Amino acid sequence: MAGAKGEVSVQEPTRAEATLLRRSAEARATVPDLEMTADVDMSVASALPFAATTLLVRACALALREVPRANGAYRDGHYELYSRVNVGVAMFADEGPATPTVFDADAKTPAALEDELAELGERARAGQLTPPELGGATFTLLDLGTFEITAATPLPTPPHAAAIAAGQVRERPAVKHGAIVPCAAMTLTLAADSRILYGAHAAGFLSRVRMHLEEPTA
Repeated sequence: MAGAKGEVSVQEPTRAEATLLRRSAEARATVPDLEMTADVDMSVASALPFAATTLLVRACALALREVPRANGAYRDGHYELYSRVNVGVAMFADEGPATPTVFDADAKTPAALEDELAELGERARAGQLTPPELGGATFTLLDLGTFEITAATPLPTPPHAAAIAAGQVRERPAVKHGAIVPCAAMTLTLAADSRILYGAHAAGFLSRVRMHLEEPTA
């Protein structure tokens, strides 16, 4: 006999979902996170022939190289700083969430990143990502623009120092040279492990990401 909630069906999480559940619980339980938000003028970036995710990966990668603590981890009372800048990009596939890694993202052009992200997306949807691709990131990016989400708070993947969530690019009024003009804006939210990224470190890193988006280079 069905109860007040109707018939109940029980589903087991996929392996990817189980991993996400474990990491999310670990992040909330063990990481004293620090959150910061910044609005970015995407007017110049929006005119480039690249997807927002591509430009976000590049901006984050360049900022990670410039602020080494952000490309590290706090583990067992000490800091680990990584020589390679590997950006994990959260994606959503039929089999559940996946975060494939763009290795050495700081050394790749936007065109190369665009091609690699397209390939990773296809293999993520097909469930063909390798263990190194799923576990080699030093930082995580969550781009929610395609879902028309304005802003969100990410969870750093333990033991990563930080993660960034990006909202959709939207038109909003801005004051430039004393006049109100339309501006393409994006909101970035940084969540950082405050044991390795203190306030100044986190603010500096987020500022560098914003700068690389507002003044993109080839």
